Amino acid sequence: MIEFNTFIKNENMDNATNALNWFEIPATDINRSQKFYETIFKIEMTYMEMEGSKMAMFPFEPGNGKASGAIVVGEHHKPSSEGTFVYLNANPKMDNVLARVEKAGGKIIQPKFSIGEHGNIAYIMDTEGSVVGIHSME
Repeated sequence: MIEFNTFIKNENMDNATNALNWFEIPATDINRSQKFYETIFKIEMTYMEMEGSKMAMFPFEPGNGKASGAIVVGEHHKPSSEGTFVYLNANPKMDNVLARVEKAGGKIIQPKFSIGEHGNIAYIMDTEGSVVGIHSME
């Protein structure tokens, strides 16, 4: 069992802490959604159930203070293409991630575009209908 209190630091938000502690991307089919994200990012996600929800967590290291999150199937989790945007790390090269999106069953909503010295972003729709941003410096 993963202890969430071991990787979310109990500190007030300021310029030295993360504004984001945790994110959840809604899904309707946890297996399909997990396969999509594992395929496009070439990662392994950790599956667990908690409080009646099914979750597949993005890679993280407890206690390091870095934000992470999960895809979640639950009563209050409805996939949507509108609302808050989460930007996932597509470093070192976003083009590699974008090349896998449609093959994995997703859709590129907004192709890669520059945000100047801050790198590049793109918007993708996953297999569940949720839209997320991806970001890379290249």
